[in-house]
Amino acid sequence: MDRFLVAIIGIPLSFVIVYYRMQIKHFIGDVGFAEKIFGGGGTYTLILIIALLTFFGSLMYALGTLQTLLSKFLGPFFGV
Repeated sequence: MDRFLVAIIGIPLSFVIVYYRMQIKHFIGDVGFAEKIFGGGGTYTLILIIALLTFFGSLMYALGTLQTLLSKFLGPFFGV
């Protein structure tokens, strides 16, 4: 049940982040490393990347693929 609750909250949250990215940028200001790496408007790009990671992360968690992916890659390091 908790996995679907994450999807119910996470997926709309990612759309809200994309919709309000200008207000978020004005609230947090310029992010120095994003402006350096992505060039002009890099903060907007960083906000969109965070929204995409939120969307795909919550979708993967809800479907159980995130747990499988993490156990395959990080399992050998932690003996899982």
